[in-house]
Amino acid sequence: MTRSLSVFKRLLVGEPFTSERQRALELSKRYAIPLLAVNPISSLAYAPEQVFLIMAAAGTAAYAYSVWTGLAVAVVMLTVIASYRYTVQAYPGGGGDYRVVTANFGQRAGMLAAAALLLDYILTVAVSVAAAVTNLAVVLPGLREWREWVCVLVIVLLTAFNLRGGRIPGRIAAGVALLFVLCMTAVVLVGLFRIAAGDELHPLSADFSSVGEAAEWTGAALFLLCARAFAAGSVAVTGVETFTTRVRFFRPPRGRNAAAAITVVGAVTVALFVGIIMLAYLVGAQASSDPSRQLAGIPEDYVQIPLVGQLAGAVFDSVAVLMWPIMLATAGVLTLAANTAFVGFPQLATVFAQDSLLPRQLHKRGDRLVYSNGIIILAVSAAVLVVAFGGVTFRLIGLYIVGVFLSMVLGHAAMMRHWGRVLAVERDPSRRGRARRARRTASAAALMCAAVLGIVAVTDYRRGGWIAVVIIGLGYALMWYVSRHYTAVASETELPPGKPRLPSRNHAIVLASSVNRPLMRMLAYAKATRPDSVTALTVNVDAAASRALLAEWERRKIGVPLTVVDSPYREITGPIVDYVKALRRDAPRDVVTVYLPEFVVGHWWQRRRFSRNYFPWSTNLLHNQTTKAIRRQLRYEPGVMICIVPWILGENMEPPPLRRVRR
Repeated sequence: MTRSLSVFKRLLVGEPFTSERQRALELSKRYAIPLLAVNPISSLAYAPEQVFLIMAAAGTAAYAYSVWTGLAVAVVMLTVIASYRYTVQAYPGGGGDYRVVTANFGQRAGMLAAAALLLDYILTVAVSVAAAVTNLAVVLPGLREWREWVCVLVIVLLTAFNLRGGRIPGRIAAGVALLFVLCMTAVVLVGLFRIAAGDELHPLSADFSSVGEAAEWTGAALFLLCARAFAAGSVAVTGVETFTTRVRFFRPPRGRNAAAAITVVGAVTVALFVGIIMLAYLVGAQASSDPSRQLAGIPEDYVQIPLVGQLAGAVFDSVAVLMWPIMLATAGVLTLAANTAFVGFPQLATVFAQDSLLPRQLHKRGDRLVYSNGIIILAVSAAVLVVAFGGVTFRLIGLYIVGVFLSMVLGHAAMMRHWGRVLAVERDPSRRGRARRARRTASAAALMCAAVLGIVAVTDYRRGGWIAVVIIGLGYALMWYVSRHYTAVASETELPPGKPRLPSRNHAIVLASSVNRPLMRMLAYAKATRPDSVTALTVNVDAAASRALLAEWERRKIGVPLTVVDSPYREITGPIVDYVKALRRDAPRDVVTVYLPEFVVGHWWQRRRFSRNYFPWSTNLLHNQTTKAIRRQLRYEPGVMICIVPWILGENMEPPPLRRVRR
């Protein structure tokens, strides 16, 4: 069975890599930088649509506020980008919001930022894959009925690819990202040019009327709706923070080059975001989270396609030759964004494991020199969320915003404190001026991100925002517990100052039930360790068997004293444990080593897993039960060591002869 699992593992992930190959598998700048740009750019595939999905609740007339809402989101994006420019220059070593928050607010606040970042990566996979499948269904309509399961299949394929240590070449990543940017630019520019030329662009959704009208809404309700749309559209900010975690991939001066990259990518993202919002408003495109309830006059077989697909169809008159590349490029860039999370999440979990916030097993590389445990945890978590929310991007956005903006609020607030400390010691006028500008920018970014987070917390708690809060709370509690545990273990196991105190003596106890070859092996091994005393111990549960054992012991002239302890209630484990405890009470500084026999079956069909599933009466249940009971009782006794001496059934090896050890 074990061999079959090993063969399956080799087929799944491939042959293991040697440690020398690790350097060859590290991310290069050519691979890292295009994938860093993929995260913020990919948000264009779903962020503008979120504004229209929220506005649809008030009717078609409410779309007039979409442009202003988009401009408000653009202001948030520009402010956050400006603040992160200063962050990467102040912390050129990378580490992102977690390092910044920990350095300025301490470990407790750092754990909260860490929990938010982990949720951010999980939702990056879930949202990106869900949006990719939705856009891919425009050219492959058969995927719509199985949307969530297709999302799970994509996650499984990405998991297998990353478990095998796969790396997407930088040229492919850069090509897909550039193709998507060119497609979005072409849609926006050609669409605006055709509108300016007098052409009438008519997306399919413009033919339907909305059930509600903005005029029927009160001013306060409409303001609250615009605030919700503003918060939902602010998901376009996601991905910018990834530059702060990968500053080391840029050439020196790393901080300045990373800031330049953030500026270029951020400017492109903001321009295209505003362009898509304006074009969608001008052509009358509609997007509804529930078309059957919010749109009137739709046919029974009506299927709403994503906003990007609607605009591409209206601009290029639904020409398949032009539509296919646009939708495939959109799905491709979203898939790359999900794959980036599969690279970043395990590495981030490794950082947390190094800081004793997560189990240190996450720091272990697998056979293919990747952090397999982190990849599997990410895949399972993302798949559960995708299935729970039906693979609908709109339902996942509320969770996504909470995780992203919580870490951003903490990160920008930490930068405010950082620049305040700089101003307290800096005397150079030019540097003080720069620090003041950076602190003002960080303050504005923190306030704007806090506003978005507050709006989502108030308005979207029913749409899943509370789930994000629960997940972050559980993550924080887990990190607190793990950190506390590792701190306690380190304190307990730390060597005291001065020369360590060694045990005074070592007493070996060998359990004997009959004189046989396994017993001879245990005695030989016990003597080979050169203890201060060796004692064979047996329990008197049957007077005739005990007398026979003593007679055989004398006849064999074994040379090791045999101690017999009485058991009035015919119990074996209790008297042995009491005997060991008595030795410890008499000499607390001494060590007691108990040698226990263990019979090991020689064939795979006799092993525990196979026997438990198919033959529960087989070999494993006929042996080692007393050994297990004694081991369970003694493992918590201080100063007691347990030594298991295996005997492989079917083995013909003679035990080594006993001989006296000169002291």
